Amino acid sequence: MRHSVVRFLAICSLICWLSGCAHRDRDHRVLVSVPDQRMRVFEHGRLIAEYPVSTSKFGLGDRQGSNATPLGKLQIKKKIGDGAPLGAVFKSRRPTGEILRPNTPGRDPIVTRILWLDGMERCNAHSFARTIYIHGTPEEWRIGTPASYGCIRMRSADVMRLYDVVGLGAEIDIVNQPLPVLESSHNEMVTVTTTVQMGG
Repeated sequence: MRHSVVRFLAICSLICWLSGCAHRDRDHRVLVSVPDQRMRVFEHGRLIAEYPVSTSKFGLGDRQGSNATPLGKLQIKKKIGDGAPLGAVFKSRRPTGEILRPNTPGRDPIVTRILWLDGMERCNAHSFARTIYIHGTPEEWRIGTPASYGCIRMRSADVMRLYDVVGLGAEIDIVNQPLPVLESSHNEMVTVTTTVQMGG
């Protein structure tokens, strides 16, 4: 009887792991504003970090081959780059062994860390298949302006910090509106509710 219970619990744990519910991060949420080209990171509804980013230079959308940044609610499906040094180059999500310094002339690969996003709504259902990431870029001088091919780019130091904070399953809201003004009371940030506006 005891062996049957242990086997049942092991099977349940395996199913949970395969379905992505193991260690799902429900404590953090990330909000990205396309007009502001900025990201806010929340923990239990409190603002804990804000970073400049770059979304797509090809506009907004989720069509295959569009190179556009999708809008709406997504989640972190995979994290890639544990232990990689700042500026480590990735090709097809594998480290090449090359390391680039920020703003290396003529180079624009994915570097440092990859947070692979999965769409949770019809408007961004192709995000995972389109390999939409939050990732580091050596072209840090472009951060703060639309410069990507659909992904959300960050400075290497910033994406490394984000990677260490958020876990699998953390929600990412990408909105086509300015970041809301936050009210503060005794240095505690209030929870922000946003309305997602669909755009091109």
